[in-house]
Formats: sequence, C-alpha cells, structure tokens
Amino acid sequence: MASDTCTLTQAQHSAIQTACQQLAPSWPLDQMIAVSPYWPMRHERIEQVSARLSALAGISMLMPESDYLDWYRRGLISPQALRTALAESGLGLNVDELIQTIEQSEEKLPWQSLSALLDEHRARHKMAWRDEIIHQISQFCAAHFQQAQPMLHREHSQAQPDLYAHWLVVSQRDRGLSIVLDEPDLHRYFKQLPDDPNALIAQALSTFGVQDEQVELYAHALLLDIGGWGAWVAYLRWQGELNGEPHDQMLDLLAIRMAWELVLWRYQQAHFPTFFTTLEHAWKQSLGRLQNLPAQHQTQQKPLWVWARAAELSYQQQLHHALSSPVNTSAHPIQCQAAFCIDVRSEIYRRALEAQSDGVQTMGFAGFFGLPLSYQPQQADVNRPQCPGLLLPSLVATHAQSDKHGAASLNAQARWQGFSKSATASFSMVESAGWLDTFKLLKKAFFASEQAHPVDKLANRQDWSLTQNGEELSARQKAELAAGVLHAMGFEQFAPTVLLVGHGSHSTNNLQEAGLGCGACGGQSGEVNVKVLAWLLNDKAVRTELQALGVEIPEQTRFIAALHNTTTDHLRCYGEQPGTEIMSWLQSATAAAQKERAAKLDEQLADADREALDQALIARSQDWSQTRPEWGLANNAAFIVTPRSWTRGIDLQGRSFLHDYQWQHDPDFKVLETIMTAPMLVTHWINMQYNASTTDNLHFGSGNKVLHNAVGGNIGVFEGNGGDLRTGLAMQSLHNGHDWMHQVQRLSVYLAAPKSAIKEITARHDVVKQLIDNEWLYVFQWQETGEISRFYQQRWWPVSAAQISQDEEQKIVQCL
Repeated sequence: MASDTCTLTQAQHSAIQTACQQLAPSWPLDQMIAVSPYWPMRHERIEQVSARLSALAGISMLMPESDYLDWYRRGLISPQALRTALAESGLGLNVDELIQTIEQSEEKLPWQSLSALLDEHRARHKMAWRDEIIHQISQFCAAHFQQAQPMLHREHSQAQPDLYAHWLVVSQRDRGLSIVLDEPDLHRYFKQLPDDPNALIAQALSTFGVQDEQVELYAHALLLDIGGWGAWVAYLRWQGELNGEPHDQMLDLLAIRMAWELVLWRYQQAHFPTFFTTLEHAWKQSLGRLQNLPAQHQTQQKPLWVWARAAELSYQQQLHHALSSPVNTSAHPIQCQAAFCIDVRSEIYRRALEAQSDGVQTMGFAGFFGLPLSYQPQQADVNRPQCPGLLLPSLVATHAQSDKHGAASLNAQARWQGFSKSATASFSMVESAGWLDTFKLLKKAFFASEQAHPVDKLANRQDWSLTQNGEELSARQKAELAAGVLHAMGFEQFAPTVLLVGHGSHSTNNLQEAGLGCGACGGQSGEVNVKVLAWLLNDKAVRTELQALGVEIPEQTRFIAALHNTTTDHLRCYGEQPGTEIMSWLQSATAAAQKERAAKLDEQLADADREALDQALIARSQDWSQTRPEWGLANNAAFIVTPRSWTRGIDLQGRSFLHDYQWQHDPDFKVLETIMTAPMLVTHWINMQYNASTTDNLHFGSGNKVLHNAVGGNIGVFEGNGGDLRTGLAMQSLHNGHDWMHQVQRLSVYLAAPKSAIKEITARHDVVKQLIDNEWLYVFQWQETGEISRFYQQRWWPVSAAQISQDEEQKIVQCL
C-alpha cells in the first residue's frame, strides 16, 4: 500500500465538503417518499442549478424542445403566456424567432471525466471503462450496505468497516477486474492506493492538476456519476443527523470514484506511454473547460426556460380565472365532516363526496394527522415511522392489549424474508423450501383479494397506548396533543359524524408500492394515524380534559377512522360505522371518483358501467403484471391553503394539494408558519421528484419497472442486474406508453393569509426564502375578493386572471 503523504489544503478540503453536500437523500423501498433531488442546491437560482447539472453530468431539468413545441401546438401553452414569458426573459425575440431558435439549437455536451475520455478510444470488443467502474462500485456498495432485515433491530457483533477502507481491501483482492476488462495487471494498481480517503483525494487532485477553483465542480461531477449510491449515502447521513448520530460517508464514496480515475491514469501511463501523451493533452483541455461550462450551458438553456415559464403561466392563468370569482361563504347545516390528506388524489374524492349533499364538509390536512409517531405492535420487533421524512417520531403507538400470535407471526415472516433475500441464502432457499410457497402463489393468482400489509393487519384493534420516551401519556397530555391537532386542522364546529380519512394504495408485485402510499406517513398507509386519533378523540377522559382546555366536542359526536384506497377509490370505515345515509354518500362518491379516473387509467374503462368499472379497478390492483395500478401524484401542480369553502365546486382536476386554513383563527400565525415550513416543503419535494423523474429518468428516475430487482432487501432497485442504484419514479409511473401523464412545472402555492404574515414568516426561514426567491416554486396570496398577488424577492406583484389586455400584460412584465 502507498504511503499517505499527500494532504488536502484547507481550500481543497472546503471545496470537497461543499461538493459532498450537493446530493439529496433517497429513502429505502419500504419507506419510499418523494424527494427533490435538487434540495441541497436550493440556495442557488434554479436556472444556475439546471446549467450546472447539465454541464457536469448531462442532466436535464427541462423537457426537450420538441415537447414544448408540441404543447404549444396543442394549446397547452397559450400564445399570451408565451409572449409574457418572452418579455420577461429579455432575449429580445418574438414568438417566431423563439421557435426558430429552438428548432435550430444544438445540444451542449457535458464535461468528460478521464474515464469518459478513455472510452472514446476504447476498443469495441472491450467493456467501456465507465460501465465497469459504475458496475464495480455499485455491486460493492450493494454488498456493503445490505440490510436484508430493514425493519428489525439487530445487534452487530462487529462494527461495519468504513466504506473506502472496505472497498480498498475488496478491490486489491479482486483479480477478476483484470480479466473482465482484458487489462493484465490492472489489479496491481489498486495496491498503490493510500489507506486514507483524504490522502487518496489529495493524490488524485495533485496528479491530475486540478486547481483549487476547479475542485468543487470536479468532485461534484464524479459524485453525480455514481449518484444513486450517493443518494443512499445522503439518506444515511440524513437519518444520522435526525437521530443525533452523524456519520457521513460521502467523502469515502467520492474517494472510491476518484480512486478509479487515479488507477486508470497510472495504468495508461505505465502500459501505453505513447497514447498517454495524447490522453494527457485531452485531459488538460477537458479540465480547462470545466469552470466555464456551466455558464455556457446556462446561456444555451435560456430559450428552453422561456418555454417552461410559458407552460407554467398557461396553467396559472387558467387556475386564476377559476379562482378569481368572489368566494361564496353561504353556510349549510353540517351532517358529516370528513378530514382527508392534502394529497392530490383526495381532491377528486372530496369533490365527489361534497356533490352528494350540502350537509357534507370536507377538510384537508397532512396525512399523518399531526401525530409524529412510530407504530410498534406489542411483542413484535417492528418499529415503523408514520410521519414525514423531515421529522423524527416522538411518540410510539402500540396496542393496549397485545396480539401475541400476530406479533410472533410477523417476526417470523420478517426473519424468513430477510433470510430469503440475503445474497448467500437466496438460491438455497428456493431449491430447498420454495415449494412451500406454491399454494400461496396459486391462491394469489386465481383467488385474489385485497391484502393488507402484515404490519397494518395488527393495527385492527381499537385500543391503543401512546408513549413518549417510554412513558405512557396521561389524559392531560393526550388532550393537549389532540387540541393541537384540532386547532391545526381548523375545526370550528363538530358534526355528529366526523370521518378521519387516511389513505393507502394497493398493488401487487410492485417494489415501489410505498411510493404510492402516504408521503406524510413515511410512505406507509395512514391507517394507524387515523385510528390513533379517532381513539384519542372518542376517549371520555381525553374529552373531559379537552373541555378544560376550552375545546367543546358535543357528546353525540363520533370520530370514525377510515382509509381511502387510492388505487380503487374504495373508502373503508373502521370500528363504529356511519349511518345509512352517509354510507350511501360514500358509495356514490366512490363511483364518481372511479368514473373520473377511469379514462386516464385505461381508455376501455371510460364507458364501463359502475359494477364493471369497480371490478376492473380491483382486478388492476391485484394483477401481478399490472405496471400502472394508479397514477399516484402525477400531474401535481398547485398547493392551495384556504378554507375549503373557497374552492368547493371548482374542478381542480386532481392536480392540487388542498390544505384547510383560516387565518382569522390563527392570531399568532403559528399554524401558517407550520404550513409554510412543513407541508409546503413536502409538496415541493413531491413536485420536484415528479418533475425530475420526467425530465431525466436516467439520472433521477428508476427506468423500466419490469426490470426492477431489489437491492439489499429494501435499499432500492437495479434496473436489470447492475448499473448504478436507481432512484426516483419508474417510467410506468409517469408515461402511459403514448404520452406523459405528468406535465412538468414548478409548484404554485396559494395562501389565504395576510401579506404581512407571509412576508414575515418567509424572512424568518432561509429555506422558504430560498425556494421563493430562487424560483423553485411560486407563492401567491389569494384574497376573498378573488384578487391574487405573487410574492417574489420580498415584494408583492399583482396578478391578473387569464383574460388580460396588452397594457396589463406589460404591467405584469415590468413588475416581475
């Protein structure tokens, strides 16, 4: 092994640390939530990040030119919106000139690493250097991070070795690399690498002649090359920080990727000295272009950003027209209240339910219902978070009476699955015991029925226990928790029947099923949360304490937990059932919601009768070969924070997150602050995940779902049997085979609150300010009169509805 004589300078170390913070986390499959892959770069303007990623790795944050032109010709981009976007851009082009510029533009190529330069001269019969590098690192990481039993707590007799140290030992012993690559003696060069990752990076930077001002971009480019595993390492870092146990391995991952570059440099220098002279010259030229390349890509992308902005304006103008009418606040006696998750899929069902009767009031709130808990069945080793990934659970929910048989069964099932998924046991398990699953396979194939998650099966009991730091909550503490939830949800009065509706999804043979679950519940069903909240609010002791806190719940009011299956639009109530009339409303709402979604799922379902459609949707959810059981949150576009009465009756097309809020009942604006710093960030994450997986599925999506193979139990998926770890959404979650089901645009947020409160909250939170001022999302204030204003750069700009004159258009342009 080589001597660790090289050390990083302070400037180099700082640049490396900055680069190592640029990758966003990706959650494991069983907790799969949507994440903005650009999150660590939110402090920069979105156009700069787009250009940087394009320059360093060929990543696209924009749709192809042809798609924008197609949208324009189909009317999805209006001429008026395009003119406004052009005027804002300052490019000095008219519409015809812009179209000509787009049609004649040439793709700007990304920067090339040393291995990429070598591949240009690689013999066709040999494996590409970059392909083998990614494959070798990826296979190693899969083995290193394998967590075959992700939900079980296990004691490790020995601490896991550091990532770089482990990789170095494996690589130095792996003579197969020389054979696979047909490069004799290649493996010997790994023995020359230093033991310390910092020393390795210092050696590489010195050898390659990377200047201090180039270090951050160079390091970032190499990390993007193995970005899937970078996202997993970022997740481990995120979790460590949440738990107060920081452990960052990103520098180790960078050192591994950089080590390959150093090995190739030295190998070429020793074995092919003549070619190396050419290579060295090409490398110096490539490195010399690195620093200026992002600016060049930003210039080239300017016309595309005009089209992107025009697409967003077209949607906003249509929505503003729908929202511009003065609000109808006429009241009706309320027979049933139903609180749903803010999820865009709830909007369709809520609209359908409200259409059944004026006596129905629906509400929107984050799907974990304000309970930052984890669920742990008694005597089971499972502890499953049921709250947003931004939070650490502070409460543990379990059952007052244990189900020993169910818990033992779950433990056995988890251990068996862990054994069967492990790399060493999978083949022997199939040969020796695979026949035991024959009956299960036949039963699922020919006698399919809706199957609950094994953890959720244990949640059917009605009595619960809530603990914090191992101590059972008192009735007073439970009441304080419940009062906070009710206040945040905006309850002014209580109907005789209050439905607390979580949501979940059901599909079969789908490794990414959690991605269709409730993001606010950590990718799980919201069943546990609504059951716990209903139990709290129905408890007599809790209600007595609530009275002391000033919260009066009528004695006849009953809170009923329910679950909305977003795949079939069935709504199931638990425990006490609603009255016959309400059940009839729910059944009719299910049928209406199913009808509205049908054509998007399958054109053949559009004309199906009620019973046939219901059976077809159930069959889709149970079909092993069905890769598109539902569209999830595709086509999300807006987050509307207002009283529901303001949007009731408006067809928002299942594209809007709906959060109830009435600022008059929030005197200190603490609820508004929570909304702007939690649900608004979560909806932004969802929006950017869908955008990123659509614009660049190769880097921020997971490709073809049919080819998915689980990695390390629940870490993630490979597309096929190798390559980088795939993150994000599969193509089948975004595209129907003919057209995109998600139209890429930044989230438009509408807040019914005083301008001063919005401005003050933004000023207090850098994250919110960055998202707004760097144009990662739009924030609008919506007044009861229908007037809408945009908040940007700490100022307010008036916004008009779709029909505006040229003079008004110019006024908006000048403001923006």
